Amino acid sequence: MRAPLFNGGGTHEPTHTSMSRRRVVILGSSGSIGESALKVARDVPERMEVVGLAANRSTAKMLAQIAEFHPKAVAMTDAACAQEVRGATTVPVLEGEEGLCELATMPEADLVLIAIIGTAGLRPALAAIEAGKDIAVASKEILVMAGETVMAAAREHGVSVLPVDSEHNAIFQCLEGRSSEQVRRIILTASGGPFRTWPATDLAKVTVEQALKHPTWTMGAKITIDSATLFNKGLEMMEARWLFDVEMSRVEVIVHPQSIVHSMVEFVDNSVLAQLSTTDMCFPIQYAVTWPERVPNRLPPLNFAMLGQLTFEAPRFQDFPALDLARWAGETGGTLPAVLNAANEIAVAAFLERRCSFPAIWQTVEKVMRAHHVIPHASLEEIVAADGWARTAAREHLG
Repeated sequence: MRAPLFNGGGTHEPTHTSMSRRRVVILGSSGSIGESALKVARDVPERMEVVGLAANRSTAKMLAQIAEFHPKAVAMTDAACAQEVRGATTVPVLEGEEGLCELATMPEADLVLIAIIGTAGLRPALAAIEAGKDIAVASKEILVMAGETVMAAAREHGVSVLPVDSEHNAIFQCLEGRSSEQVRRIILTASGGPFRTWPATDLAKVTVEQALKHPTWTMGAKITIDSATLFNKGLEMMEARWLFDVEMSRVEVIVHPQSIVHSMVEFVDNSVLAQLSTTDMCFPIQYAVTWPERVPNRLPPLNFAMLGQLTFEAPRFQDFPALDLARWAGETGGTLPAVLNAANEIAVAAFLERRCSFPAIWQTVEKVMRAHHVIPHASLEEIVAADGWARTAAREHLG
């Protein structure tokens, strides 16, 4: 029996039977989330079978993963790399966006993990939903750009949308089937990034190397820069709004440098539930795969005596405007979240290529957002068009 995820209307019912083995397709298997998912498959093989894998250009990694996990099919988004993999394996090799969609709808799959950074996972996610597959979302852009569309499709097709981000997975665990009417606040925790204590006047001097040194997590370059600007947390605010069917006014952020409390939920009776664990993405991935059950693993437990203390502080909204920009986009809705996301992607790429300063990232995003004419309740085509417009506008602003 299938049930939607937090649509404000009831409890969760798992799509798989007790103690069953879930057959999983991993889109983005060569990235950090994908590799963590494969660690989970190694750790709990009786609960997770990898039936499909997709990557962009990492042919060596893909061939190694094929040899270890023996998937039914794989996909490479780059055509030349797909051809290279075909020449070295007998496993069917698909290619491009069409290949991702075909892999996401393969009959053998129960769950599709979307771990592709950026907007490339949106159409495969919708294809999986329409095919009746549950999806596990690690790519924020899917729900930021098209949260209304994705969640409506999930309800229509009776599938679950399971969060893999550590913060949203924590909220998912804290809610445990309670409706959104019982929630007063969703409180997302943020590490604060590497510049949490820097004076605002020094942010213009930030180098790429400094921005890529995250204090607690090991991630890809784009998401690490987003964590430094706090755009990552802004995207998570918008994602939470759709995942858990709450207004943006009920989503807040608190800085928690230790990254042990992954997020919290305050209920209408003033009780607060939090989820804690060590900083390892294998925890939320495993829970998404085995939900609603919990199974033993080899991940490190918490040692509270060694932790000593957990601290919290308010974000510096004025010095890191990403949170306010995200709230504006989330409250406005329509095409504006897609515009924020696209402009940020272009600005982050420019910063990584040393073509703009660190503060120019949020300055570019704000400039593009203010120039955009919002289309409310936008169609998927209008969202994609707004995404393209924002990328062009951001490039023009950055010169």
